[in-house]
Amino acid sequence: MAREKIQRGFRLAGCAAAACLSVGVSAAQVPAGTVLADKQEIVRHIKDEPASLDPIKAVGLPEAQVARDLFEGLVNQDAQGNIIPGVASRWQTSDNQTFLFTLRKDARWSNGDPVTAEDFVYSWQRLVDPKSLSPFAWFAQLAGIQNADAIIAGKLPADKLGVTAVDAHTLKVQLNKPVPYFVSLTANFSLFPAPKAVVEKYGSDWTKVGNLVGNGAFKLQQRVVNEKLVLAPNEHYWDHKHTVLTKVTFVPINQESNATKRYLAGDIDITESFPKNMYRKLLKDIPDQVYTPDQLGTYYYAFNTQRAPTNDVRVRKALSYAIDRKIIAEKVLGTGEKPAYHFTPDVTAGFKAKESLLQQQSQAELDAQAKALIQSAGYGPDNPLKLTLLYNTSESHQKIAIAVASMWKKKLGVNVKLQNQEWKTYIDSRNTGNFDVIRASWVGITTRRPPSCRCWGRRMPVILPSFAMPITTACWRKPAGAPARRR
Repeated sequence: MAREKIQRGFRLAGCAAAACLSVGVSAAQVPAGTVLADKQEIVRHIKDEPASLDPIKAVGLPEAQVARDLFEGLVNQDAQGNIIPGVASRWQTSDNQTFLFTLRKDARWSNGDPVTAEDFVYSWQRLVDPKSLSPFAWFAQLAGIQNADAIIAGKLPADKLGVTAVDAHTLKVQLNKPVPYFVSLTANFSLFPAPKAVVEKYGSDWTKVGNLVGNGAFKLQQRVVNEKLVLAPNEHYWDHKHTVLTKVTFVPINQESNATKRYLAGDIDITESFPKNMYRKLLKDIPDQVYTPDQLGTYYYAFNTQRAPTNDVRVRKALSYAIDRKIIAEKVLGTGEKPAYHFTPDVTAGFKAKESLLQQQSQAELDAQAKALIQSAGYGPDNPLKLTLLYNTSESHQKIAIAVASMWKKKLGVNVKLQNQEWKTYIDSRNTGNFDVIRASWVGITTRRPPSCRCWGRRMPVILPSFAMPITTACWRKPAGAPARRR
């Protein structure tokens, strides 16, 4: 699933700052001889207003992008996806089941208090505690942290989680079984620390301006809902001496065309994306500003298996077979996406994909099977299948939805109602199962076989208690002129 954006050149480590969209951000290593611009500020477009700034309440990219500037986990990732130290300066394991993390003694919260191993114990226990109602509690299960399953199910108290503070700067993590890629999973925002005293003092208001205390490179200075979030450098951050930017502003805009207009007008410095139909023109007009990095991710539609009509496997198969993924990837999108015939991207290390039925047969053969399946389920001209396709507001999501709905209508006679919702409403509909078919995506945080492979069959809100239908996936080409990482 390619990520397309446009960005201006910065006199900061040779176009730095844009790569921070998928990695933790802190400071820049400015090459010798580099002349910095007089004004070290950046305005970044994000697709939606973050639903929450609490790491355990975050559910998607808008939240993660801001959280990675405000908080820091045990480890970070560099621009190539490699794991690098974060709060933990080093770690060790002899069996990939028990891990010891050594925390930096100079790690500080934005109020000057030290970040300790106990902060991670508290935060991870808070993540799995049913009382927290975290939509990402399942991540601790996927990571294999000891007793996470039982705690989330309410069978054990949160303090039985397999994480302990050996001392102030040593964190011990015990897993149910060996997980070779566990360290990379700790880069996920759900495992970021939270300050216990602040959380308990302010409750749900702890993430408001004036209350929020983080341990990242920046701190929250101003927030105007649906307009902007302004961040300033955190002078207590352990690597503050390398923080070059003096101000970071996030601007939520869910319409790519509006974001692009504001970019071209000079109002913002980086767009999160741009309209697909503008790709060729932008590439021609401003080639050095068009940036299309790839993601280890899959764009998919999920079916609600808990209610009709999508609780019928014949309906789900028919709808899946009738989608021409190649047309979606190459014609509807056309910015480097590849058709997805299984959930895990082909380039995932250690994963050897078996050819799926969708690849073994021609689209004409799949369409014929889809028609037979939909008829056997009792649908036809006299009784057309009716369903709602839900997506969060975005021109790109709308474009894909229109194309898919057209395929279903033309091939199967399905009457599709397209429904778009703002991010927070969409998340609520997704978590409560208020949909027939819903747009979703999964982006991995490790090039090893991703934990998403283990999600299906579990009732996890973000992954959805549903049958997934992958549509596009990443192509993993290296973009020309990719910017350097701003840590």
